[in-house]
Amino acid sequence: MPAPQPFAWLRPSDPERKAPATGRTVLAAVLTGLLTSWLLTGGLGVNLLLCALVVTAGAGIAARAAGRRLRGWTVLWSVLALALLTVPALHEAHWPVLLSTVWAVALASLALHGGRRWSGVLLALPGLLWQLVPGLVWARGSLRGGGNGRGRVVPVLKGVLVAAVLLTVFGALFAGADAAMADVLGSLIPSLDLGELPARAALFLLGLATALGFAHIAAGPRRWDRTAVRPGRARGRLEWAVPLGALNLMFGAFAVLQAVVVLGGAESVLERTGMSRSEYARQGFWQLLVITVLTLVVVAVAKRWAPRGTAADRRLARLLLGALCLLTLVVVASALGRMWFYVDASGLTALRLWVLVVEGWLGVVFLLLIVAGLTPSVGWLPRAVVLSAALAAALYGLSGPDALVAEQNVARFERTGQIDLRNVRGLSPDAVPALDRLPGDHRTCALGVLVAEVEDGAHLPWYATSLAEARARDILAGRPVADRLADGKGACDRVGLRYDFSFGG
Repeated sequence: MPAPQPFAWLRPSDPERKAPATGRTVLAAVLTGLLTSWLLTGGLGVNLLLCALVVTAGAGIAARAAGRRLRGWTVLWSVLALALLTVPALHEAHWPVLLSTVWAVALASLALHGGRRWSGVLLALPGLLWQLVPGLVWARGSLRGGGNGRGRVVPVLKGVLVAAVLLTVFGALFAGADAAMADVLGSLIPSLDLGELPARAALFLLGLATALGFAHIAAGPRRWDRTAVRPGRARGRLEWAVPLGALNLMFGAFAVLQAVVVLGGAESVLERTGMSRSEYARQGFWQLLVITVLTLVVVAVAKRWAPRGTAADRRLARLLLGALCLLTLVVVASALGRMWFYVDASGLTALRLWVLVVEGWLGVVFLLLIVAGLTPSVGWLPRAVVLSAALAAALYGLSGPDALVAEQNVARFERTGQIDLRNVRGLSPDAVPALDRLPGDHRTCALGVLVAEVEDGAHLPWYATSLAEARARDILAGRPVADRLADGKGACDRVGLRYDFSFGG
């Protein structure tokens, strides 16, 4: 009898049919590598979306060769992934761009793998990571085998090489003969620097491996839904229900106290505690956020060990878990209310906006859990949770978080005459249109560091520049901030903000 293999439960069944790599699939991957090495060294902009469209075409070719049919969820995940990749073309804020890119890659992997159960959905999201090397081996094996793939790819690659040589020679001649032609070519072709060759080679390999990895999945995905996950050992009714009932009582007591606070008015609470509005809000939000996350863990563990031997056991489990989820919504509402209380008192920041989004999404997850407890079938729940997270990431990225932060702070200044410039000085060029409305020294202080960032990106071609950066460049060209470091420091001093310029913001 063979010895049991470690982590066998993580090893899904191999695909029933793995279609070989076709010539068109390999060509799409090579084109992706060329585009990434050509475009992504300057910046993201629309470049990432252009590369993704070629990757999508290559994966589609591989899927068609394997005889796979297009399904509704595949289309939904793919459209969401491409929508997330429009964020770099619209905005400059680094964290939303990174979040959107990671989620786009994860959703593309889920679209090609498929999946309905928790194991199928969660293990498919990072599925590309362990297909990067196998995808290269898959394509290499197809080409080494000769036949149709090699016969189509090699002549086309030779043709591409000859075309590149011809375009380089004649492009240089045309650029020397006509200034307008030189300007057009200069805006389309990035400058070549020998020092950039290692970075361009790495980007080519990354683009090639990514395209072949997705095509390899499309040609024969691993069925993570078939992963055997053993259910947890059901606990006795008292052993399971007593701690969960006690936790429900504590959550219920918190809900009652929150109702008393709401009815009694926030001002009376502030008078009794002696706290300021911002101190009261700041004190409770982070603890409530941790409570929300921990409760999600408790619900998952309790569901796994819930008694399920009889219908009465199953009803008890639904009742206690449903009550806990419902009471957690009170915690979520209280956390959101406290953070908004804090924002009203001190202004919005990028971090505060992010945690508001996360807390709001957690509230949606608990709503989905409540609905799942009321329905006879919960097969829809894993995809619904992932869909809610993807939609939250898309709305967060496409809304332009830095622009929202700047707009809220500027509107608050216009309403009250108060602004904490530390909340806006570290924002991206997305914030320039709102900050441009500030008067005099406030404007100079707020835009002092952003001017340098916008100027540094002025040399980038149009396809490596986001819409937000182009808009910021136009605004600052029309109303420049002169001598950004000296005037900025003096302006910050005059409006009461002490700022250390030696660290650049």
